[in-house]
Order: sequence, then structure tokens, then C-alpha cells
Amino acid sequence: MRRLVMRALAALAFLFLASAAMAEETKEIGHVNTALTNLGLTRSHRVVVERFDDPKVQGVSCYISQARTGGISGTLGIAEDPARFALSCTSTGKVQIGEDVRRGERGERVYESATSLFFKETRVYRFLDEERGVLVYLAWSTKLVEGSPYNAVAVVPIR
Repeated sequence: MRRLVMRALAALAFLFLASAAMAEETKEIGHVNTALTNLGLTRSHRVVVERFDDPKVQGVSCYISQARTGGISGTLGIAEDPARFALSCTSTGKVQIGEDVRRGERGERVYESATSLFFKETRVYRFLDEERGVLVYLAWSTKLVEGSPYNAVAVVPIR
């Protein structure tokens, strides 16, 4: 039993450090509360808006809104957030594609956010449509066993 508790604590510490590292790459723009939980004693259910910049394409910023579970489990970080999100990307300057940008149908991951304690994330992949001269960003949710059909797409023209 003690070994199980130690493993759980180690996993929580890892997730805390991983989320702190992700916080350096993203910026929370704001949030709205969608439901009060536990008479306001714990964090409410909410929708959070975050911004992240494409690490290999200069001049592109994306905004993702995601539902976040509140209550006791949400406050403790053990709740599973629903796979509901929206994505919008825009050019914030001259779009300059780095030489190391992956091309092809597999795309390249540019963002991820843990949406449960274990095995579920929201990810954003970038695809380059050279024929049409646009960058395509796809947000989707994944689980260890079964992915989610929920997804969102944003397109940024390359000028």
C-alpha cells in the first residue's frame, strides 16, 4: 500500500512539474465560470482561454478555449476534463516558416495540455498545405485506449 501511495505522489509531482513547464509556453488569457461548485468553496467549472505561439513558425499565435472541471476533484487536479474545445489561429506578424518544420500528412505537434490525471490530453498539430499556401492547425483529444472524435480546425494563410 505504501508503495502505491509513493507512486501516486511521484506521478502527481511529475504532472505538476510538467504543467509548470507547459505554463511557460502558454498564457492564460482569461476564463469564465460556468457552474458554481460546493457553494464556492472549491474552484468552479469553467471555460479557460489560453494563447500559445507556434514554436517553429514565427508570426503565428493560436487561442484555444477548453472546459475545465471544478469541484473537489478539479481543485485537486484529479478530475477528467471534458473533450470540448475551440481553436482559432491568427497571424500576428509576417509568417516565417522555419527550415525544420515537418512537412507531410503526419503534421507536427505544437501544443498539448493534460485533461486528466492519466492518459488524456488535448493536442494541436500543425500541417503545411503548400498547394494552397496555408498552415492548418488541428486540435483533438486523445486517450490511452480510445481517442475522442471531438476536433477543431484553424487555418492561417502564408503571405
